Amino acid sequence: MIEYKVPTIDEIEEEMLNNISDDYVKDIGTFTRDMIRTYAIESHKFEKKLEEYYKKLDIYNLIGNELTKFVEQRKGLHRKSANPAKGVLTVEGTGVIKIGDVFETASGNRYKAIEEVVINKVGAVNIEAIEPGSTGNVGANSIVFIPVTIQGISKVTNKAQLIDGYDEETDDSLRERYLIEIQKPATSGNVYHYMQWGREVVGVGDVRVFPLWNGNNTVQIVIIDDNKVIANQELINRVQEYIDPKGANNSTWGTGSGAAPIGAYCTVSTAIAKTINIDCELVLEKGYELDSIKPLIEDELKRYLKSIAFKKNSVSYALLSSWILNIDGVQEWTTFTINGNQENIKIEEKEVAVLGSVNLSVS
Repeated sequence: MIEYKVPTIDEIEEEMLNNISDDYVKDIGTFTRDMIRTYAIESHKFEKKLEEYYKKLDIYNLIGNELTKFVEQRKGLHRKSANPAKGVLTVEGTGVIKIGDVFETASGNRYKAIEEVVINKVGAVNIEAIEPGSTGNVGANSIVFIPVTIQGISKVTNKAQLIDGYDEETDDSLRERYLIEIQKPATSGNVYHYMQWGREVVGVGDVRVFPLWNGNNTVQIVIIDDNKVIANQELINRVQEYIDPKGANNSTWGTGSGAAPIGAYCTVSTAIAKTINIDCELVLEKGYELDSIKPLIEDELKRYLKSIAFKKNSVSYALLSSWILNIDGVQEWTTFTINGNQENIKIEEKEVAVLGSVNLSVS
């Protein structure tokens, strides 16, 4: 897009002076010059506003609600809402758990019962996070408090981790989906249609489509989640149900009961995790400790792997080793290996790189 050039106050004033006949006195301090200068100042403010509006014609300059409205009006795309984490709570005691009863972690995450269950000594209750988003995904045995007493109930815990909590779709993700719609038109169940359907489901971060993967009329969709790692079974099932539900004994598979056309047998799966293990010897700046720096390095490595998921076919040794130098306190590294080698790691089409072990030492 051509840049909108905003003239300066002096440039506006000069242009106006050149358009006024020399029959008029235009020296500094005259009425004519003062009036032109005043207009130039106000006109410059208007030009700055025009520049702001002109930039909004470029989708890369839109964020938040402006981006949401832009893509809704032009392509009917909606930003995916945050999704609450879900799981099962084991409850001990004798009493009734009602819909809406609240449970809590030590850190203050709250969850509510989504069904009414009569508990006789021990029972299980389906729960979901009160606040949607990824913060609701907690490990096993994290939900142990009952903030409001429930008569007869003495103890609660989640024996398995809670999953399926996803944050609201980011600007980058929404923008990317819009560009796919514009640049890769989806029609009649083509590859781009399957990409679009997969990306529409809350929690899906990216999609790869493999036509005829198991013979005629077969399509495989491989997904990763919003965190750009392998998807859990709940998310896989949700995408399958949306695109091509299988039903009992595969009774509706390929029948057009979902978004996919009749006769197309779509199978949804997740990517295979390609574990990336890091061994690194660091030189730290004075005053920094390895224990405090390690979590920051792990976050930085995950950020890099997230940026290349389903975008690149290898993990770059040079780039990954350089990303840790972005961490305050890291002066340099003396040795750095990925999976024991000093070379790029190839990522296959159906794989996604995920961070494994990070072993750090100080030289």
